[in-house]
Amino acid sequence: MTTHLARNETISRRDLIGRSIGLLTAATLPAAAVAQTGDDPLYTPAVSIAIDRGLSSLVARQTADGSFGDGRGTGLGRNVAVVSLAGLAMLSRGSLPDRGPHGAALDRCVDYIANACEDETGFIIRRESVSRGAMYGHGFATLFLAEIYGTSDRKDLQRKLNNAVDLIVRSQNSEGGWRYEPEPRDADLSVTICQMMALRAARNAGTFVPGETIERAVDYVRRCQNPDGGFMYQLTGGESRFPLTAGAIVALQNAGRYRGKELDDGYDFLSNRAGHNFSPQRNNYFFYAHYYSVQALWQRGGSEWKAWYEQLRDILLSAQLNDGSWLDYTDRTYATAMACIILNTPRSLLPIFQR
Repeated sequence: MTTHLARNETISRRDLIGRSIGLLTAATLPAAAVAQTGDDPLYTPAVSIAIDRGLSSLVARQTADGSFGDGRGTGLGRNVAVVSLAGLAMLSRGSLPDRGPHGAALDRCVDYIANACEDETGFIIRRESVSRGAMYGHGFATLFLAEIYGTSDRKDLQRKLNNAVDLIVRSQNSEGGWRYEPEPRDADLSVTICQMMALRAARNAGTFVPGETIERAVDYVRRCQNPDGGFMYQLTGGESRFPLTAGAIVALQNAGRYRGKELDDGYDFLSNRAGHNFSPQRNNYFFYAHYYSVQALWQRGGSEWKAWYEQLRDILLSAQLNDGSWLDYTDRTYATAMACIILNTPRSLLPIFQR
């Protein structure tokens, strides 16, 4: 597969960095971009300190091969999704491979993910650490490769990214969605959202993504919406869920749908149920839910975004542990990476977060 824009215009890697990725350190950002990442009353000094402490705690637990240990023996620090999220957290703060305060650690993340790519299938997987569906890992890892592409000196990333996208396209089922394994048999909304995020990031990076694949995925997401505005797990039916609704909104936005009744109804559902979903102690999917909710409200902007971020910010600042990390019921590395990404949203340098 040739890396190209939607118009099939072949571009050089240097052009791709400037035109598609645009992921530069603050010192080299264009003036307009500097203004966007300038002073923001939501982004307090306490937020900046908390993110730096969180990233430092991640780096302290990173092993030589780029994976992470958490001292709990779960093995999730070797999962490609968790390593990718840690890398995305470093990227969002402005580090690049071998550049910036966490450049060396980020480079190790890149090596770990790139070395997990199976050349014969395109699958990104560490089979000894798969948890809750291998396509989750593949989706987040593909997202990470797309966001990092053009900033690393590795010459094999284009091929690996193309192969990873090919696998996602091949694995889409007849309903338009994806499931736990790279087989076009079944589908659920959660895995589908993950693949749609990866495909959008890959398209941003200049990799060809078939328009039909996106249209079928959008149709699947829309059909998962319940009359109450929330989104259910599968088309077979079920209750609306807060995390899935936040993710569905983001997936539709990443597919270019920024207005419409389905989005308005989805935002209303989130707003009406926010009080039950802002407690890490009461919600096992707190970090998953708000990784998506903060992106959804960031795109909405205005007073709703301000109030949403302020509440999340204060919750996360109060939940940070003495060593700079965060913890949930799954894994310390995962929770810390998610917290840093959420907190850094107003100044994130990730292309996938751009309005």
